[in-house]
Amino acid sequence: MSDRAKVETELNFLSELERREVVTQMSLAKRFSVSVGLVNAMLKRAIKKGYVKAKAAPYKRYAYYLTPKGFNEKSRLVAQYLETSLDFFRSARQEYTQLFESETAANRQSFVLVGQGELVEIAIWSAHEVGVEIRGVDFQGEASSTTLFGVPIVSKTGGIEPHDTLVIAESRHPQSIYDQLREKYPNHHIAAPAFLCITSSPLDFSPPHVAPKGKTK
Repeated sequence: MSDRAKVETELNFLSELERREVVTQMSLAKRFSVSVGLVNAMLKRAIKKGYVKAKAAPYKRYAYYLTPKGFNEKSRLVAQYLETSLDFFRSARQEYTQLFESETAANRQSFVLVGQGELVEIAIWSAHEVGVEIRGVDFQGEASSTTLFGVPIVSKTGGIEPHDTLVIAESRHPQSIYDQLREKYPNHHIAAPAFLCITSSPLDFSPPHVAPKGKTK
């Protein structure tokens, strides 16, 4: 989990407890889509640090609430999250700008973004900054609209064209999306910013070959 994701998780956790509801650890785990074990560990840590107190309630439930120290920690996390979010936005925008400059220098002019989250919007802004027009978005999921951030969703407007360059703009599982695109569109050029850490060669998890002692290749 990235530092930004950890800050967001802790912030959401304290914000949830601020509601002062009587809950079970199971219900908290479902709200955050995490394991009960993780919720238990976060609660123990927060209580130990004095951020949260617990009051027993019927049916093996507890009322968790923030202490003044907990409110101060939440304020600190808000500031930290905004700072890390801005840093992420700046670096992502810079890398997409560089990507489009490099692609246009290679005489590629037609771009389709692949994704559905905040990276799509960042990539669109970066493209406009360098005078590149995004032809469409390959939305990863069910789309209720025909456009995303003002750009047509290609699944609703004809699909991928042979001359399109596919640009990955998805922070969740970017490697699997790249692998799927490479299999589905083997003749297309696929591009992605470096911060997504995508490898273009198949992953090999087998043990490396080691030559017998005293022999060299």
